[in-house]
Amino acid sequence: MTGRGTALVTGASGFLGRAVVRDLQDTGYAVRTFQRRPSGVEGTEDALGSITDPAAVRGALDGTEVVVHLAAKVSLAGDPADFERVNVAGTRDLLDAARDAGVTRFVHVSSPSVAHAGSSIVGDDAEPADPARARGEYARTKALGERLALAADSDAMPLVVVRPHLVWGPGDAQLTERVVARARAGRLPLLGAGQALIDSTYVDNAASAIVAALERAPDVHGNAYVVTNGEPRTVAELLAGICRAAGVRPPAWSVPPGLARAAGGLVERVWAVRPGADEPPMTRFLAEQLSTAHWFDQRRTRADLRWTPGVTLDEGFARLAASYR
Repeated sequence: MTGRGTALVTGASGFLGRAVVRDLQDTGYAVRTFQRRPSGVEGTEDALGSITDPAAVRGALDGTEVVVHLAAKVSLAGDPADFERVNVAGTRDLLDAARDAGVTRFVHVSSPSVAHAGSSIVGDDAEPADPARARGEYARTKALGERLALAADSDAMPLVVVRPHLVWGPGDAQLTERVVARARAGRLPLLGAGQALIDSTYVDNAASAIVAALERAPDVHGNAYVVTNGEPRTVAELLAGICRAAGVRPPAWSVPPGLARAAGGLVERVWAVRPGADEPPMTRFLAEQLSTAHWFDQRRTRADLRWTPGVTLDEGFARLAASYR
């Protein structure tokens, strides 16, 4: 054990989870990870199990002081029951067990999609999670999970919600690698002119914001914060930056947004009957994300968490390019 005590990180085998673990170690915490496979991060104690197994969750919490909850089912499609089991029931069980274990700080990692109803977001702060209007099963169940988390906040277990937006960087298989693979295959269009302004977050910044929220929890608990680089770029610019870093040609063809939404709805219906091996090529939610503005006011986030991003987007693109070389 180190001087800061032991932190439990759920979902630490994921892209962002590994970065959070490293930041916690640098801050002085001993780290125990909890997920279905080894985290792959040196210096951690892996507690293997599923967030859907209450006994395993309680065992993982034994002897820990703080929790960062990243584990989630993240997908554009899938069985609604699977999303419910992981993102809602799993979160509820973890919160109950953490309270019973005497956890003193809790950070719940959510998503801006919990408050996105399909229209443009232009300089908003963290609006309340709204499962009734959220788009897709992931966003709906993450909204329900976030509500459970905020309801569990107390002086005894101060809890903060962090919503990182579009996290990317070297080693990212969710966004970066899919963009590159589709661009390489000539299957990455722009929707319209690709001029919608969107925020994104370089992975190191997302991780440092989560650790900052853990540190600040006693003073700012009960709040949700959107985290981004605070450097809105057009969809075309963001995709081009990722593609050029990987040495592939940026998208040079476009699809009307309305057509993409209609196609996404059709793909969703097909996937519900005969799901493919990978993520669907388009969904209504994805079409909306690529064709509407979504950038956020970061002033409250930075003031309350006493945090600023340490890596600019351009530096992030340079690091991504170096990783491909």
